[in-house]
Amino acid sequence: MPYNEKLADKVREIITLTHQDVEEKKMFGGLCFMVNGKMCVGIMKDQLMVRLDRSKVEELLETEECMPMQFTGRIMKGFVLVNDTALTKKSKLNFWLQLALEYNKIAKASKPKK
Repeated sequence: MPYNEKLADKVREIITLTHQDVEEKKMFGGLCFMVNGKMCVGIMKDQLMVRLDRSKVEELLETEECMPMQFTGRIMKGFVLVNDTALTKKSKLNFWLQLALEYNKIAKASKPKK
């Protein structure tokens, strides 16, 4: 499943301006950006996957810009998919990335696999 390379470039450019510990991994059939060893955002096809504070998800889902992230038929709590039409302006992309980067400060890293 290919992902939007142009969107990935924009995300990469913005995140690396303020964060040094950034790693890219292929996940979920797309590209995931790990910040400080924790999943932060990703690109799935033309959508931006955003990991954020669960308390903000319901409010954000009321907008037309995003939807719950589903993986293998299950809704992933604390993740949303942002529609590509909501990412046409750099200010909107920045908005979503800042939500993810703010949450990344307090997010727990997944346990390493044995």
